[in-house]
Amino acid sequence: MILKDIAPHPSLSEFVQCYRIVHFGFVNAPEPILKAYSPRPEVCLHFFLRERELIQVGDAPKKDYRYPVVLAGQQTSVINRYLMGRDFMTFNIAFQPTALFRLTGISAFELTDRYLDAEVIFSSRILLILEQLQQAASYEQMVVIADRFVSSLILRAPREGHRLDTVSQWMIQSGGNASIDRLADESCLSPKQFTRKFYERTGLNPKAYLRIIRFTKAFHTRNAFPDRDWLQIAYDCGYYDYQHLVKDYKEFTRSTPTEFHLLESRSPERKLGLTQELYKSRAESSLLVA
Repeated sequence: MILKDIAPHPSLSEFVQCYRIVHFGFVNAPEPILKAYSPRPEVCLHFFLRERELIQVGDAPKKDYRYPVVLAGQQTSVINRYLMGRDFMTFNIAFQPTALFRLTGISAFELTDRYLDAEVIFSSRILLILEQLQQAASYEQMVVIADRFVSSLILRAPREGHRLDTVSQWMIQSGGNASIDRLADESCLSPKQFTRKFYERTGLNPKAYLRIIRFTKAFHTRNAFPDRDWLQIAYDCGYYDYQHLVKDYKEFTRSTPTEFHLLESRSPERKLGLTQELYKSRAESSLLVA
């Protein structure tokens, strides 16, 4: 069993944050197993190599989209995913904030909070990549296949790069604590131009994106250090006080911090003992730039 973030080839880091391999096996799984996914600063391709999942957005009923490869746009609220079957495995490509805009030419706001059949975006060729991943002899070979796929997308990318692309990645590294004026200046744009271009390239306005980055930092910190005081986490992650952290949790998850992390403690990766090193690496990488 594995839950691991893997770096792409260094030449692709401009476009890919990481590859994520999820492989869960359950001896007894009489019902779909819930995993509540909170918003995070990423757009992701999900290749379902074995079983699928049921998706529940808000209060809507669970739905099986039956897409073999899913493109999930930038998320702004929690999505409940129910893992089906006893042998669940996906290979995911988590893109950099503006990468999908550059690679497809599609304005990112058209994909925000969408859960789409990736074949519509990438043509039937995406199914060939899925087949290659399913037939791969090892996790390492999957990474080679993904590197090759992303390289081919870059060669045909319809959109040019912009200074804003680098700045959007710096925003994640900053932990979400930056001023719009400074970001605009670093992008060689006026604040108004920066907000417009950022929305087109990421699907959110920059203030909302910074909030999601900061919330994600708090989420990973709590997962990595479950005994740490919530007030200390709030200060460590750049919140003015604990109540501002609570406000973000309620907006993004519809739960208080304590309620949501109680749900997180029942996640499949927790049950399988796969989280300790992963969450610490995620938390420490963000705390280094706090």
